[in-house]
Amino acid sequence: MHRLFLKGEVHGTTHLYSGQEAVAVGVCAALTQGDWVAGTYRGHGHALAAGTDPAGLAAEMLGRATGVCGGRAGSMNVIDLEHGLLGCYGIVGAGMGAVLGAALSGRRTGKVAVAFFGDGATNQAYFHESLNFAQVLGLPIVFVCENNLYGEFTPLAASTAGGDIAGRAKAYAMNAEKVDGNDLWAVRDAAAAAVERARGGGGPTLLEALTYRHFGHSKSDPGSYRPPEEVEAWLARDPLVIARERLLADGVPVEHVDAAETSAADTLRRAVEAALAAPYPDPATEAAQEFAA
Repeated sequence: MHRLFLKGEVHGTTHLYSGQEAVAVGVCAALTQGDWVAGTYRGHGHALAAGTDPAGLAAEMLGRATGVCGGRAGSMNVIDLEHGLLGCYGIVGAGMGAVLGAALSGRRTGKVAVAFFGDGATNQAYFHESLNFAQVLGLPIVFVCENNLYGEFTPLAASTAGGDIAGRAKAYAMNAEKVDGNDLWAVRDAAAAAVERARGGGGPTLLEALTYRHFGHSKSDPGSYRPPEEVEAWLARDPLVIARERLLADGVPVEHVDAAETSAADTLRRAVEAALAAPYPDPATEAAQEFAA
């Protein structure tokens, strides 16, 4: 997708999810059909983990008519209700408000709602209002902070008092846990416990997943403000590499791991090829489609 950005195939801006994959996959692995997810402006990672069709998602990111939202949502505002994706939000922290509504219905249906957001969002009023509301009503929610150490271009230490995001839950008497966000198994285990608690009436949980984005904040950001040694250290902890090493250490045959990687790469390649061959939405039908939506 980064190469498509450079070719101008992705219009507007886009925020890559590279480096944070274990968070979305680990959390969504703990969910069941009918649960709800709200993503961020890096929401293509959340969408894939929730089960959105890769071909429809690629087409959406490229603004094509075959996209999951007909090419009208772009990369930051994907919605896929069939797979429980309430939406992805360009507004920082907005997903937390969305899951409050879903969780109100979840108290009756037994479903759980998950909100993904970045560390910068924890300094927004949304964060505190949502945690307070969820805890007071005991809502079945898992708040997942993807702490990649930077709010856009600003280091965490320069923007977030105290630096302990999980610790902020103490003010609301809410369950909280800090987890290695690059370790798929650690994320899944923490999420599974939080989801089980929420589904059983135990109320919300705040998970702080420590992770790192491999690229800058958005398409226009080279990320040159980050110390090279910091970037190198985190690249060495690529969650995909960690997952591969874990599978091999657990005795999964290397040919099976290689086949899974090849299959995933082929699926994504075919999705992009199909998206590039698809037409753009017809402007003549836009008004009718917006009215219907």
